[in-house]
Amino acid sequence: MAQSKFNRFHLLVFLWCVYAIAFDGYDIAMYGVGLPLMMEDFGLTAVEAGAVGSYTLIGMMVGAFVFGPLADMIGRKKVLAICMFLFSVFTLLAGLAPSITVFTIMRFIAALGMGGLMPNVISLMTEYSPKKNRALIVATMYCGYSIGGILASLIGMYIMEGFGWRVLYWIGIIPLFTLPFFMKKFPESLSYYIVRNQGEQLASILNKVDPTGNYKATDDYEFASAKENAKGSPVKKLFQQNRMISTFAFWTAVFCCLLMVYGLNTWLPKIMQASGYGLTSSLSFTLVLCVGQIGGSLFGGYLVDRIGHRKVLVSMYFIGAVTFVALSMTSNLMLLYILIAIGGACTVGTQNLANPYISEFYPKEVRATGMGIALGFGRIGAILAPILVGFLLAANLEPQNAFMAFAVPSILGGIALLFIQEKYGSFDKLGMEPKENLVLNQSAVK
Repeated sequence: MAQSKFNRFHLLVFLWCVYAIAFDGYDIAMYGVGLPLMMEDFGLTAVEAGAVGSYTLIGMMVGAFVFGPLADMIGRKKVLAICMFLFSVFTLLAGLAPSITVFTIMRFIAALGMGGLMPNVISLMTEYSPKKNRALIVATMYCGYSIGGILASLIGMYIMEGFGWRVLYWIGIIPLFTLPFFMKKFPESLSYYIVRNQGEQLASILNKVDPTGNYKATDDYEFASAKENAKGSPVKKLFQQNRMISTFAFWTAVFCCLLMVYGLNTWLPKIMQASGYGLTSSLSFTLVLCVGQIGGSLFGGYLVDRIGHRKVLVSMYFIGAVTFVALSMTSNLMLLYILIAIGGACTVGTQNLANPYISEFYPKEVRATGMGIALGFGRIGAILAPILVGFLLAANLEPQNAFMAFAVPSILGGIALLFIQEKYGSFDKLGMEPKENLVLNQSAVK
């Protein structure tokens, strides 16, 4: 798989992952987009609105902690289906909620699905991407997150004022209708098939990846060693074989990044509205933020495939810190747009690039666990962000000064990544060509 060339099979996996992650981005952005009108509807203060956002993020944290390890046990495809079902049904119910209490409960349950979706999509896309341009493929896939945010912004700018904030949540039911097609077309992870001795499924997938390979169910897929590696607690393995320092460093970096991501996505429209911009104009900043996220992901992925993850990620964290300081000091509209685009590149763009780095660092049999726990820990930062920014806005400070607070986690995240010990990672290494492997496998069988 690592030595493969991108073809129609990879594209199928890619498009489904883009589709799934787009609703994650849509979900996060739609709360911030609909927040000004929802605060009026329910009579919420800034602190109360921040608290509702944080309660929702607790659901995402729980979902990441639960569904990440569960996927390594029952299969990532099954868990993805469960997550998509939870998100679809309960997002619709949130849009029908008669009170803020019911809304918060529905959002919490929907968030369980969103929290479990992200680590599994990342793990599957990392596993099914060719090694040569894996960082760029995964980063491009994750642009679906920003596309979802753009969709939420456009709906907010052109539809929400006429139909109300609830229309954003009604659209969330769409994944439920596509779930049967997902179950039919989307593959399970290779590690799932290997641990269960399912040679026919492995051969079928590998023949799609390498049509000239002629793989068979009787080839040697090293079932015994895979089963041995899969034994034991998936969580415990994150700290074994000298991975402890790197694991804590990943958690810290993701915590800092998600604190910035969710702080910006939740409060950016409100900050710009409080700074004197109209509702439609303030939502345009969210649109620019999402465009910056895509640009940072694509350009960063291009650089990662050439100079490595850590150099690119550390640089992006530190550039982000400078950007947030500058955002609090300027009122020039064009400069604000440029800085917010860079801020998007250095937050969601940075996380997009960090995801395959984290996933590939761990052995294949615990990648969903490693990604899920890292994102689950990072969700603590996401939970704190709406409340912290809400308190800043409730204080008698200039609204734009809230941007200054984002510089601190940006610096800390960059420092944390300097402690990653790459020599202990399980990164795929390219060796023999697929046909050479086939000859050896057939010889072993004989």
